[in-house]
Amino acid sequence: MVHGEAWTVKELFVTPNEYIYWSVQIVMYPFMTGLVAGAFVLSSLYHVFGIKQLKEIARFALVFSLALLPVAMMPLQLHLQQPQRGIEVFLTPHFTSAIAAFGIVFSTYGAIVASEIWFVYRKYIVETALALRNKADKSTGEKIYHLIFSLLTLGSYDISEKALHQDEKAVKILAGIGIPVACFLHGYAGFIFGSVKANALWMTPLMPVIFIMSAVVSGIALCMLTYIVVMEIRKFLAARKKTTYETYESTEEIKGIEINVIKMTAKYLLFFLIFAISLELLDLIFRGYTAVKTWDILRSVIYGKDFLDIFVFQYGIGNLLPFILFLLPGLTIRRTVVGVLLVLFGVFMMRWNVVIGGQSFSLTFAGFMHYHLPIIPHDIETFKEGLFGALLVIITPFVLFWGLNKIFPVFIKEVH
Repeated sequence: MVHGEAWTVKELFVTPNEYIYWSVQIVMYPFMTGLVAGAFVLSSLYHVFGIKQLKEIARFALVFSLALLPVAMMPLQLHLQQPQRGIEVFLTPHFTSAIAAFGIVFSTYGAIVASEIWFVYRKYIVETALALRNKADKSTGEKIYHLIFSLLTLGSYDISEKALHQDEKAVKILAGIGIPVACFLHGYAGFIFGSVKANALWMTPLMPVIFIMSAVVSGIALCMLTYIVVMEIRKFLAARKKTTYETYESTEEIKGIEINVIKMTAKYLLFFLIFAISLELLDLIFRGYTAVKTWDILRSVIYGKDFLDIFVFQYGIGNLLPFILFLLPGLTIRRTVVGVLLVLFGVFMMRWNVVIGGQSFSLTFAGFMHYHLPIIPHDIETFKEGLFGALLVIITPFVLFWGLNKIFPVFIKEVH
């Protein structure tokens, strides 16, 4: 069976060798890389621009960005017919190919995020390592923690005021460098699509910019959603006094901090959402105004075959509705949860319409193809390229975040 034949339904005049080869995993790929970039940009709003109201969620977003980073390449590995060759992107990186450049950009960005987290948490790492070293009777778990934190100190135990001031400078520099690198990490995904001259829907210079702006929106939205869920769990545990350590004394104080952080973050989400919507509409208007040779087939796809996906799901439910929810006064936690879920849905539909919609019309411009997402897997291929493969990609960063939080706790006052 040809790759793509299992989920492609053809209509009218489609040549025999045409299928929707790029399935849901290629939709997940730009979606996940966008979350990585967006989470890092959110953390940098505090570290670079000094917006103190975002201090709490900035640390949260930075650790979450690290948890999302390894997942950015998961969809590609699941999609590859020969996944063992994926490592070659990192072993032989070069800029003659957009995909090959991924090795350089990904490695650079990973090093920046890891270094920034180390400087942010260096005081906590040193204090924890020294406390565990001085403890007489250590359990097996404490011995493992002692080994981990001792290694993480990298031999640097100086936590004087001068040393910590140098750490803050390093964090600011790394965050400043990381913003363009994070944007390039996701922007090149848009560049891959925008540089495909053979595809009329993808060929636009605005594609990388649209991808970057929607990435920031999705990253901020996911951080807000995860932050709310974690804070709600902390309030639940604090009310029953089941937490091993509690930064805040009461559920009322936790609730106050939560709503203040969310209201401030929502303002920046709304700001970036306006830019994202404007760029997407500008691209659509420009295509209609110029009406190049391929506009006839694009018009039949945009206003016909994919009208529901584009104008109802993406623009209506995913853009306009959350825009109204965030614009209304008296923002509440419940309304925020609904809003960020709709924003994430809208960004996902944008990726879906680009990847799947761009493959939906035949190269003959006389036929169409429809993608049917495999729900129940009947082999390894339909598992990887179906619903369960996409869910695996979505769940993995939350598991990694839970593990990273054990080493880099996001709710401690001691960390600058």
